[in-house]
Amino acid sequence: MTANSRCSAAEPPGLETQRREIESLLRECELRAGDSWYVVECRWYEQWKEFVETGDQNSSSFPGQIDNTELFEDLDSYHLKERLVENEDFMLVPAEAWHKLLTWYHMVDGQPPLERKVVDLPSTLKVEVYPVEIFLCLHSNMDNVITAQFSRADNIHSIQRAMCDSFSVPVGSECRLWMKSSDSSCERLRNVHMSVLDACLSSGMTVIMETRNADGTWPSSRPQIMRNSVEEQDSYRGQPGVCGLTNLGNTCFMNSALQCLSNTPPLTEYFLPSSYLEELNFTNPLGMKGEIAEAYADVIKQMWSGRHYSVVPRVFKTKVGHFASQFLGYQQHDSQELLSFLLDGLHEDLNRVKNKEYIELRDAAGRPDQEVAEEAWRNHRRRNDSVIVDTFHGLFKSTLVCPECHKVSVTFDPFCYLSVPLPVSKERVMEVFFVSLDPYAKPAQHRVVVPKAGKVSDLCSALSEMTGIPATQMVVADVFNHRFYKIYNADESLSCILDRDDIFVYELSAVEEQQEEEQVLLALYLRERSHYRDYGSGSSSYSTTLFGHPLLLSVPRSSCSQEALYKLFLQRLARYVRPPDPSEELEEEDEEDELYKTQTNGISDDDELDAAKAGPSQTPACCGDTAANSQSDDTTIAKPHPDLIHAEPSLDQGHTETKNGSLNQTEPLGGADTNPTDTTNSTNSSPCQDSSRTTDPNSEPPAERPAQPGETTEEEREEDKQEEACSPSPPANEQPAKRRACRKRRRSLFTIQAVNSNGTTERGSGEGGSAVSFSSQPYVAIDWDPEMKKRFYNENEAEKYVKHASMEVPQQQTTVQLQECIELFTTVETLEEENPW
Repeated sequence: MTANSRCSAAEPPGLETQRREIESLLRECELRAGDSWYVVECRWYEQWKEFVETGDQNSSSFPGQIDNTELFEDLDSYHLKERLVENEDFMLVPAEAWHKLLTWYHMVDGQPPLERKVVDLPSTLKVEVYPVEIFLCLHSNMDNVITAQFSRADNIHSIQRAMCDSFSVPVGSECRLWMKSSDSSCERLRNVHMSVLDACLSSGMTVIMETRNADGTWPSSRPQIMRNSVEEQDSYRGQPGVCGLTNLGNTCFMNSALQCLSNTPPLTEYFLPSSYLEELNFTNPLGMKGEIAEAYADVIKQMWSGRHYSVVPRVFKTKVGHFASQFLGYQQHDSQELLSFLLDGLHEDLNRVKNKEYIELRDAAGRPDQEVAEEAWRNHRRRNDSVIVDTFHGLFKSTLVCPECHKVSVTFDPFCYLSVPLPVSKERVMEVFFVSLDPYAKPAQHRVVVPKAGKVSDLCSALSEMTGIPATQMVVADVFNHRFYKIYNADESLSCILDRDDIFVYELSAVEEQQEEEQVLLALYLRERSHYRDYGSGSSSYSTTLFGHPLLLSVPRSSCSQEALYKLFLQRLARYVRPPDPSEELEEEDEEDELYKTQTNGISDDDELDAAKAGPSQTPACCGDTAANSQSDDTTIAKPHPDLIHAEPSLDQGHTETKNGSLNQTEPLGGADTNPTDTTNSTNSSPCQDSSRTTDPNSEPPAERPAQPGETTEEEREEDKQEEACSPSPPANEQPAKRRACRKRRRSLFTIQAVNSNGTTERGSGEGGSAVSFSSQPYVAIDWDPEMKKRFYNENEAEKYVKHASMEVPQQQTTVQLQECIELFTTVETLEEENPW
């Protein structure tokens, strides 16, 4: 080294001073993670050490400029040689000592300083002589690869800055890095503040950088679709934020929550400029390593890019299912449940508090609310500080008063969302049909207001105010498919009645106080018989079909005979059941003989003809026998005379009637079946015996007895004479009417059967000669022959109803204000004993 070169360096202090300062730094400086140390060639350092120890400035041992040439493989890349040994090939000096040496001696031109970091390895601190050497490239051009070295103590953000500088990435571009190992698998480097050592980056790996597209997507996650579709979507320009979310399969709950949060300005304005990147919390044990926040940010950036008709939130759905297993799959879920999870997840992923401290809460102790609230908010912010807290969190003021000692406790509790109740009305509007006791009054549809938690009696009371009918005279029933689905008791809850149910309220006859006789609530069905018998069912009965509206009637127990019920039913059906007129009666007299041949007493025509040939002893009984009533398949049917309308109905058991005369007029419905072809017993009973058994106390005198259906033949006329001879003689003024009734043998409009609640299966015999059974709710059906129904039953009139004035009042569609919900939420609540304060 020449004298000129020595003079070119800055004038150093004395040699002794140099030696003392450098040795002191080497002896006292300790390794601390992250500090910088420098590599110096060992031969140069030994030369310098000899130079300063001689104490002679003009010594030939002057080291000259710092030169590390022997440490490099070549002078182009300046890569260190492999397997260099400390204190043999190089020396490590702390940064302060290095800067002094550099100031005193300078460095050979072109050589880089060999700065190395102290890294905190799992078991020791060590100066990293050989840094991590990795390959860098862009996702858009993976052929252009550069090599760079980074310390294990460097963070990922330093790699990102180096790549942005090397590849001229525009400032402000949102980037993300992927780590690719030798097995071609890629892993996202999410935490840019993590060190290279913690990220497990090692020499030979590749780091790939991608920048976010203008439409908010990432190049690595954009679906591979056809080119023309890409161009079409790239050309779309819409209003930012006006963007749909594709339903992935029952994900409407998720999409609705995302749309709500997307249209919350403070939150969206926080995510769009990537402010969240600086606040991602990867160490929060309550968080999701920042993944939920990143997935949500991706969706928001796409929705607000203005380049999408709709966005497919598949990645977001996958992330949510990964951290909240209840949302896995594609079942339906609650939107509010997802929203609460998402708000909590975003808060923890973006929590600015890295280490949460323990805070002991203080009681108000009479302090002003303002002071207690500010203290509670400060304490909350010491553990929770994020954009979610800034936007959504607030404080409840909860005041508890002890009912015994009257101590007051005031606390302020943080909340993120409110589950407020709806101000639901305590009343309910019901639409019902009121069926009056007046047979000529059409059913009236009413709209009544009842308590939502009320009982059936409340419904009757409300209807009573409109109709003037006492509530005690009403019975409520649900009518479905022409039958009673349910007959309600007065104390049953209205909650069991749905708005779609057809509810009928029937007026019952008033019961006088002095009347001690038991009343029977009778359910009446209307049935139509088919033209043909149902032999396939195992019996030779006719199949029936329900029609019309059923009725509920209150009947005295003594009036449950068939005669009385027949009259009562005709009265109640008077509005739509037409009585025959005299002209129809006269027309039928000429057809009596012919009609009787086709109208049988529930037996086949052949059996009837056989019976007619057998003589008087084998023919059906006279009009006094109810078994003589029958239904006809013939299209020409006898019509009763008006004064004979209340004809005694036939005992039609399964629509098959006996040929003998053993059944009297007041025999209950549903009696034992008799084989229609069995005539062995027909000779054992006489018309005289039959007439002598018609002793029902409620029956009318013989002259007023209703005529029986069916027409009279010559044999029957002979039987009439025998019956009159055997029967007690009626009064003289009643004998002509008696003869006329027996001669015409008028048939009933319908027959009565005891049935079950479905109106299908006929039940057994009643009690005490009644037509119904009293063991349970009695149901009866009146069976119509199709032709009789067609002539005397007016279907159009039967279906008519009127609307009460209450139906004209429009139902008010009240809107619910949010303030009403909050006021209801903040009302005073009395805690039960199981909730001690």
